[in-house]
Amino acid sequence: MSTTEISELVQSVVEAYLLDGERRYNRAEVAERSGVSPSISKRLWTALGFPENPDDAVDYTDADVDAVRHFRGLKVVAASDVRQQAAAARTLGQSMARLAEWQADLVLAEIAAKVADASRDGATDPAEIARIATEETVSVLEELQTYAWRRHLVAALARSFDNESPAEDSTRELAVGFADMVGYTRLTRHLHPDELSTLLEAFESTTTEAISENGGWVIKHVGDEVMFAAETAQAGARIALAIQESTMMVGGTPDLRVALAYGPVLQRFGDLYGSVVNIASRLTGVARPGTVLIDDGAAAQLADDPEFTVRHLRSVRVRGFNRLRPHALRRP
Repeated sequence: MSTTEISELVQSVVEAYLLDGERRYNRAEVAERSGVSPSISKRLWTALGFPENPDDAVDYTDADVDAVRHFRGLKVVAASDVRQQAAAARTLGQSMARLAEWQADLVLAEIAAKVADASRDGATDPAEIARIATEETVSVLEELQTYAWRRHLVAALARSFDNESPAEDSTRELAVGFADMVGYTRLTRHLHPDELSTLLEAFESTTTEAISENGGWVIKHVGDEVMFAAETAQAGARIALAIQESTMMVGGTPDLRVALAYGPVLQRFGDLYGSVVNIASRLTGVARPGTVLIDDGAAAQLADDPEFTVRHLRSVRVRGFNRLRPHALRRP
């Protein structure tokens, strides 16, 4: 079979398998079977990131009906208003969309390779080959995703157990930090896409390792910047210093600016918000390449800790803060 024939065959099999059934319902029928009004099911559908289909379009499967029923069956979800339900669906949809975009080429390439191998080995039913290859590939990815999700959920639950008032939107005392690459915009104008991919991989791998090994967790990577959090200022300080030190050992990686702030933050759908987050971001912008800056909250927590040296600097004026006092963090 040619590459084009294999691609067309895989496409015809993948959708039917991944949707877990035929498209047989319109929006009203989904609402009737799930016990959720058409307007709410429509809002949840678009919040997940899917296009708004005409109400009479037969575009939904039994799996879609079950998903609406299960989502609304969660007590916490059922007790919240539609706005909060849509926010939860939106967060889930955005996370899954990003994961799916990354996996799409991998899945198709893996299935196509298995189909091509089976064809060369003399298999005579291309459709059956594609079906088996799809099931095998998707099954492995599902198992890996479930494994990673369960492990991350255990870690997140452990952090939540320490929170006195766990809730979807809760305020906690955390260390929040940022690290970004110096001169990234200029670099992107001159780097080949392969070189840019290598640079980003080096940055993400070294920062993630430094964060994880020192007891923190990644909030998000956005291009040339990583946002992280830790339960204590001490852990956050170790992470900030480790990021600088580990990056310096990776050849070809640009200098970094790193900053950390400590205090109450709003934790919402896996992200962090509030003045502490803004301070950490602003300090990152004024940090000199290769240094770590911390705010008053972190400096107070680390003042008597022999593991760190804190040097007070002059106040600076940044967007949103007329007088922001940074402190340089170093090892003794």
